[in-house]
Amino acid sequence: MPSMTGSRYFAEAMQAYGVTHVFLVPTILTPALAEMESRNIVRVTAHSEKAAVYMADGYARISGRPGVAMAQTIGAANLAAGLRDPYLACAPVIAINGGRLPESKHRGVYQEVDDFPLFEPLSKFNVQVDLPQRLPDLLRQAFREATTGCPAPVHLEIGGNFGQAIEGEADLDTVFEPKFARYPAIRPRPEPGSIQRAAELLGRSRRTVIVAGGGVTLSGAQAEVRQLAERLSIPVATSLNAKGTLPENHSLSIGVVGSYSRDCANRLVAEADLVFFIGSRTGGQVTNSWRIPPKGTPVLQLDIEPGELGRNYPNLCSLWGDAKVGLQELNAALASRPPDPEWLSRVEQVVAEWRSEVAPLRSSPAVPMRPERLCKEIESALPEDAILVSDTGHSGIWSGTHIELHHPSQSYIRAAGSLGWGLPAAIGAKCAAPRRPVVCFTGDGGFYYHMSELETALRYGIHPVIVVNDNRSLNQETEIFASAYGGVQRQGLEMWQFRDLNIAAMAESLGCRGIRVEQPEGVVPALEEALRADRPVVLDAVTDMEALAPDPWG
Repeated sequence: MPSMTGSRYFAEAMQAYGVTHVFLVPTILTPALAEMESRNIVRVTAHSEKAAVYMADGYARISGRPGVAMAQTIGAANLAAGLRDPYLACAPVIAINGGRLPESKHRGVYQEVDDFPLFEPLSKFNVQVDLPQRLPDLLRQAFREATTGCPAPVHLEIGGNFGQAIEGEADLDTVFEPKFARYPAIRPRPEPGSIQRAAELLGRSRRTVIVAGGGVTLSGAQAEVRQLAERLSIPVATSLNAKGTLPENHSLSIGVVGSYSRDCANRLVAEADLVFFIGSRTGGQVTNSWRIPPKGTPVLQLDIEPGELGRNYPNLCSLWGDAKVGLQELNAALASRPPDPEWLSRVEQVVAEWRSEVAPLRSSPAVPMRPERLCKEIESALPEDAILVSDTGHSGIWSGTHIELHHPSQSYIRAAGSLGWGLPAAIGAKCAAPRRPVVCFTGDGGFYYHMSELETALRYGIHPVIVVNDNRSLNQETEIFASAYGGVQRQGLEMWQFRDLNIAAMAESLGCRGIRVEQPEGVVPALEEALRADRPVVLDAVTDMEALAPDPWG
C-alpha cells in the first residue's frame, strides 16, 4: 500500500468517484481542498452550511452522483439541519464535518459540542473517522451506502475542528469502487412469481391508475413507465418527485396526485379499481393523508426498499426491486388486452373538466398577476432541456400543478419541505449540468432565506435563473393566522406579510441581473432575456397577495 496523507487520499477518492464539485463552509479539510486544485474539482464556498447541503442535494439529483457537503465543527448542527431535505427526498448527499478528538473530549475545547448524534435520524450511515488508516474503508462504505437500495444521505465526522485527524501520513490502500459512483449502483430484480402475479392483476383490472414516484426518477425508468401505460392504456399520476414521467400533454397523463395536486389526478386515483405505486412511498403527501386512494382500494407496489412494500396500503402483490429493471420484466410478461373505452372516456372527461376550470386563471390578464398565469408563461418559455427547480409550500403546488413539462428531456426537482431550498439547489443543479438551462421557481419568503448565495453563484460563474413569485408575503399562512387571531391583528402588517421591496434591485446590487415584471405579458420576454444572460438572473414577478393555492380534492 502506498504511503500518503489522508488529505491526498481524500482528493484522489473524489476524483476516482467522479465528483466534480464539493460544497462547503470553511474551514474543513483544507489540505485536501488544496490537493483537489490539480484535479479540477471545484470547491464551492457557500455562505451557510444549510445552503452548502442544498447545493450538494441539487447536484446529486441532477448528476446521478453523490453530492458532497462539508463544514467545520461549529457548523455541524447547521449541516445536519440541511440534511433533512435530502433525507426526505432520498437524495445521496455525503456530509462531512469536523468533530471531537479522543484526547480532548470533555475538557472544554473551544466550540466543543457532541454533534454526532444529530446526524443519526438524518442519515443512512453515520460514522466517526479518528485515524487516517480508517478513511479508505469508511469512505468506500459511505459511497456504497449512498448509492445502493434507496439513496439517502450519509455522514462522516472526522476528528478535529477542521478534520485534521486525517492529515497524517499512513499506508493507505487506493482501492476505489467506480460502480458506486452513481445511483442506483445495484438494480435488484423482482422475483419471477411476483412479476407473473402482477401481470395477471394488471391484465384483469379495467380502471387501473399508475402512481409514479421518486423511485422512477432515481432509477431512470420513465420510458418503461410510458411503455406500460401505453400498452395497457393506463393513466399515470405522479408524485412531485416524478413530475414529467410522462410528458404532461400526453393523453394518459393526469397530473400530480396527493396534497400538492390537481383535482383530476386525485379524482381518478379515487375511482380506480387498482392502483399501481411504482417507486413511490405511500406517505401522507402523495395520498392526501391516506385518503387517495381510499382505504380498501386494491394496490400493487414496486419499490427498491422492501420496508415500504405494503406500509400503508395492504398489497395484492409486492414487487421488490429497482423500478427500471422491474418494469422491463413486467412489460415482457404482460399479455396484450384491449383498453376499457368507458374508463378512457372518463379519464379524458375528468382531465378536460379540470383544464376548463383553471383556464380562466391561467389566462388571466389581472394585475397584480395570478400565479397560475405566471406559471403558464414560464411553461411556454421553458427550453426543451431545462431543469425546473421548485421550492416548497405554495411554490411546490403552483409549479407542480401549473408548469407543465412537455419534453422528456426536461427535469423537475423540488424541496421536500425546507423553505429556501430552491435557490441553492438550483446552483447545485447548474454545477451538475452547466450546459442546461436551470430555472428556479420560489416565493419571496423562500428567496429571502439564502439570497446571499447569489453572490456565491456570481463568484463561481454559475448562472441559474431565479423566478420569484413576489406576493410580499408568506400567504400560505393567511388562514392559519386569521383563525388564531379571529381575523384581526393589532399591528401594522399581518404577521405573514413583508414590506413591498424591489427584489430585482437587490439582485442588481449584488452584481446579478435583476428584472422586475409587473404585467403578465412581460414574463416570457423577461425569461428569454434571463436565459441568454451571462450571469445569475433574478426575475421578480409581482403577483397577487390574495391568490392562495387551492386545497386538494378529497
